[in-house]
Amino acid sequence: MVIFVFMVQYLKRVNKTYAIMKSALSTINVFIVLVILSFPLNLRGQEEQAMVKYTPDFRFRDGIYLNFDQVRLNDPVPKAKILTSADYNDKEFFKDLFENDKIYFYDSMGLRQEVDKNNIWGYARNGILYIQLQGNFSRITFVGSISHFVADIISYDSRHNSPYGYYDPYYSPFYSPYYYPYSYGSYYPYGYSPYRQNTARSEIKQYLIDFESGKMMEFDLESTELFLMRDGELYEEFVQLPRKKKKEMMFVFIRRFNEKNPLYIPENK
Repeated sequence: MVIFVFMVQYLKRVNKTYAIMKSALSTINVFIVLVILSFPLNLRGQEEQAMVKYTPDFRFRDGIYLNFDQVRLNDPVPKAKILTSADYNDKEFFKDLFENDKIYFYDSMGLRQEVDKNNIWGYARNGILYIQLQGNFSRITFVGSISHFVADIISYDSRHNSPYGYYDPYYSPFYSPYYYPYSYGSYYPYGYSPYRQNTARSEIKQYLIDFESGKMMEFDLESTELFLMRDGELYEEFVQLPRKKKKEMMFVFIRRFNEKNPLYIPENK
């Protein structure tokens, strides 16, 4: 009888151990199957992110770019996900879209989002990038590791103004027809007045964009040297030039930098 009870208990333990092992094996099998099934998906994801060398024939994906990270990944909010009454096929689609202060769209999770127009980095139309600056969009005509574009911007010149006289610290009083030392009835000697007048004017400026960080700077000697420091050979050659020659050769060296350090972007499929 004792032997019988012992055998029953032993068989129960064996069955319990077998059940645990079966469950573990089942879990392992499920994991292996999931890995096998996901393998093609991973390959497809890698293929979608294949990087290609930028050439003038490259076309960015059309849509709005909320920030520079989306530009670097060539991954905008496509027109199909933008909520608007504008005609998607109209060549003036983006112009009509940005007539509004708010832009509404669906994100990758299908959730409705909104963004202030002034917070958008830019957009791409027909594969061409446009960057926003002061509420206006300018085409980026030269794309590379260091990109270049021209923008029409508004600058403000603050001057002192008075009905009794005009003061300009950079203008000689002996040659200024607006200079009145102690004008009759004036309480502001030498024409100085605390009144200020801001004068707005439109001007064309050139800019550089670092496609590695998204940083934008005015195109001048200082910014050119700063960018060229990333290539020691070109930098040393550039700084040896006379100042006048540097100004003449700035864009040439930017182009040479891009040739030596090409830009790679996820291809547009």
